[in-house]
Amino acid sequence: MIVVAGEALIDLVPRGPGPLAGLQPARGGGPYNTAVALGRLGSPTAFCSRTSYDAFGEALLDGLRQAGVDVSAVQRGTEPTTLAVATVGTDGSAAYSFYVEGTADRLFTAPARLPAGTRAVSFGTCSLVLEPGASAYEELMRTAAGQGLFTALDPNIRPGLIPDADAYRARFKSWLPSVTLLKLSEEDARWLGGTPRDWLAAGPSAVVITRGGDGLTVFTREGAEHSVPGVKVDVVDTIGAGDTVNAALLHGLAGQDALSPGAVAALGADGWTRLLRYAARAAAITCSRAGAEPPFAAELGDV
Repeated sequence: MIVVAGEALIDLVPRGPGPLAGLQPARGGGPYNTAVALGRLGSPTAFCSRTSYDAFGEALLDGLRQAGVDVSAVQRGTEPTTLAVATVGTDGSAAYSFYVEGTADRLFTAPARLPAGTRAVSFGTCSLVLEPGASAYEELMRTAAGQGLFTALDPNIRPGLIPDADAYRARFKSWLPSVTLLKLSEEDARWLGGTPRDWLAAGPSAVVITRGGDGLTVFTREGAEHSVPGVKVDVVDTIGAGDTVNAALLHGLAGQDALSPGAVAALGADGWTRLLRYAARAAAITCSRAGAEPPFAAELGDV
């Protein structure tokens, strides 16, 4: 079982050009997209979050169930669902404005236990910024790491939600001893400062950097570096592409029985290259479709 912990929200995606284009509601949130992508790839997956009882909250849970994701660990509340208004650039890149005050996912509390059979827990995005939930997710991360579970982190920076950048950067560094796999985009890496080698020295077994259409690179604690090119595709938008990479990496590691620091260290050049190529293919399919629509296992083939 891979548990994905973090927010579920509704993306409002423009259906045409211009600032006043009509907005289409779509299920979203980095952790939510990661969970759906894992479910579609066939990994046993559970989602750990807090959602609203409103219609959007019900739609979010329906999307998880349709992907085969276990929702028994999802907490519920009467508060409204978080909204993220997307703006899509001419190159398909997306930027977001958030409506988060008083929403359900912010009131997440750390669970007493994780689902039976949990081997890995994935964290990221807004859930690690917005209090009081952020502290609860942080507590869960440290607890999972303390239990010897594989932990994955994609900070997926949203600068508009971070009131104190320096404080967040310091907090990010404090998480690294509890992280097995750190994945982040080039843009996030620049915003955070530091280098993959700096982060590896603090704890993770591997750091994966995504470079958009230029591909992916992994840096390992043993000093190795492996890269693969991106997969060329007609980009509709990039919504959910990084989340799909998260899922593909975790699914591929599980398939190689590599959800442990020691197994990650033993992957080697061939194992990492196959895994990164798989993640690149998965992200390309997501980019070829509107909104966060990650691929199914049958569209990708084996790792």
